[in-house]
Amino acid sequence: MSTGKAAAAVASHLVVQNAVRLVAAAGLAVDAYVHADLAAELDAVVATLSEGMLFRVEAALAALAALLVLLWRRPASDAFACIVAGGGLVLLLLYRYVDVGRLGPLPDMYNPAWSDAKKLAALAQAVTVVATGYLLLTRPRPLARHRR
Repeated sequence: MSTGKAAAAVASHLVVQNAVRLVAAAGLAVDAYVHADLAAELDAVVATLSEGMLFRVEAALAALAALLVLLWRRPASDAFACIVAGGGLVLLLLYRYVDVGRLGPLPDMYNPAWSDAKKLAALAQAVTVVATGYLLLTRPRPLARHRR
């Protein structure tokens, strides 16, 4: 590959990476908004911790992950964002389909209904998992140096 073609390939890869970062950050921002918006309604669901407080924690983690994905641009920030979105999606689906009940300090959060907010959060989290997975799997790796 000529130097010009290699530079064009690197430039196009960076454009795609930046676009995917924006998609991941947008998904995390939607996730943060939905959870922050619903938190006050869910303060009544309490064990030791309220469901509203757990939603606020999810909103804060998603907002932090969005900032890290946009500003820090390291594998650790991409992995953190993937874990936040993936963990949120797993819990959303678990509490949608399984009546886990109260677990220690966690309240019974079973809710079999698919509200518009739940659908939006699930979509945003799924998109974020795919986007951050792409970022993690397509990172440019430095070429190994050969010693002689």
